[in-house]
Amino acid sequence: MNRETALTATAVGVVVVALLVAAVVPGVLADPTDDGPLPPGRVTLADDLALAPSDVDGQTATLHVETRLRHYGNPADNVTVRFRAVDTESGLVETTETVDVGNLTRDGERVVETNLTVRREGGYRIETVVFRDTERVDSGTTTVQGLDALTPAYAQTSVGFSDSDVLPAVSVSVADASNDRTALSLGASLTNRGDDPSENLQVTLLLRQAESNIVAGRQTVDVGTIRPGRTATAETELTVPSNYNYYVDAILWKDGVMVDTARSVANLDPQRRIQVNESVEDVEFRVEDFESGSGSDGSDSGDRGESTRTTSEGTSPGFGVVTAVLAVVTLLVSVLLARWWSR
Repeated sequence: MNRETALTATAVGVVVVALLVAAVVPGVLADPTDDGPLPPGRVTLADDLALAPSDVDGQTATLHVETRLRHYGNPADNVTVRFRAVDTESGLVETTETVDVGNLTRDGERVVETNLTVRREGGYRIETVVFRDTERVDSGTTTVQGLDALTPAYAQTSVGFSDSDVLPAVSVSVADASNDRTALSLGASLTNRGDDPSENLQVTLLLRQAESNIVAGRQTVDVGTIRPGRTATAETELTVPSNYNYYVDAILWKDGVMVDTARSVANLDPQRRIQVNESVEDVEFRVEDFESGSGSDGSDSGDRGESTRTTSEGTSPGFGVVTAVLAVVTLLVSVLLARWWSR
């Protein structure tokens, strides 16, 4: 075999081997139009976080949180969203929830939601972070305050005390009176502001003596069914000592839970009066409360009940008359002496 034949055979062998490798091993021959791996699609937060209380009890509140993700471009794999509640005062993380969204292949928006259970007090900063294959791609923050104002589920009712100038929440009238005892007729007006009939409710009417805060009477009344939009009155009668002022407290109960309160007053003391939000005393001024009672010789220093006014010069009004008389007498004496000397 000559030299040219050997070189030709070698070249043919190399081509055959290359073709065999290309056929057996896929991907060895690269596509000249291939630009490499496709970049992942974009994922962002499409809207602010929406929050709503879903379950409230005595100590905790469960918040339903919801956001929307916007995806466009190439597929985005392994997308997750982390929701975290951070106490606004202490800065401590209260709770964390992570939602696995999965792979996003279509352009558009997708809803992501979960529940966060926090203590029912203060406020929280809700942080939302979007991850794509463990890479943080977007984030947002929303703050919620006043969770302690949320009403627990066991205390929720559509019935409450009426709030009207014509029909007060608590009414008081005198049913009977004697020398030392007064029977008071008490009524509590309730309005159903909901769409369903009232639940199993009770009203406690309580009388407290204003100065001492002593409970003088208490009575609990069952509330009948109140239809939606209707108003009913729970009434009772309590007898208390006369000549005292009383606060009238009305307490609305639902299955043993206090759900609403109202207050009025009963003024039975003719010399003093109280109001719902403040106490006012009209005390009669009596001079004898400030007099010594008797002089040094044991006789009365004056009639009780008379007061002494002081003039701007600091003297009593009676001394002004005496001074005038002395002035006239002095003038007459002076005239007589002048005539006697002229003789």
